[in-house]
Amino acid sequence: MRERVRVVSPVACVAAVLLGWSAVAARVPSRWHPLPHVLIGAALAAATRAPLGLRPPALAAGSRRGAVAAGLVGAAVAGSTVIAPVRAGMAARTLPDAVAPWLLLRIPFGTVWSEEAGYRAALGTLAARAFGTSRGRWVSAAVFGLSHIPDARAAGESVPGTVLVTAAAGWVFGWLYDSTGSLAAPMLAHLAANEAGAVAALAVRTRVRG
Repeated sequence: MRERVRVVSPVACVAAVLLGWSAVAARVPSRWHPLPHVLIGAALAAATRAPLGLRPPALAAGSRRGAVAAGLVGAAVAGSTVIAPVRAGMAARTLPDAVAPWLLLRIPFGTVWSEEAGYRAALGTLAARAFGTSRGRWVSAAVFGLSHIPDARAAGESVPGTVLVTAAAGWVFGWLYDSTGSLAAPMLAHLAANEAGAVAALAVRTRVRG
């Protein structure tokens, strides 16, 4: 029993750190973005000694599968813009005034790197050690979904819907990480999802204003 608690406790600690950070991250002054997010992701990955797989040969496998996933995600986002409710949702989004820093810094580093390092590498690795690969992936996916509750509330979106969608995405990202041994795979898929969504929202807003 003590051994079980000793194995599970690090999972709970990292999950608590991630959920706590998700609750306060929005209060960080924008001029600091994305530095705190980058550092927290890197610190968690280092503290848990999670394998990143960002060197050959794992990097090659992760890049190949990640590129395929990114292409599929990008095509899905582009195709979804023909759906009226999706376009309406994009048009209603509050977008940053400074577009370049958002696309080039905040999304790739403040969101993609920090979340993949924290949820997939750090939490995913610990959860796999404690519960096994399959169950561990569900644990990290669930925490990933719950971490988006503050964002959903701030945007006035459905909390249950946001949790379910992001948890499902987290499971897919976790599967990409587990199946390739490289964080490059989920990072590419995650980057494609966020960048494609951002570009689509910008395009819709421009079209509406035009």
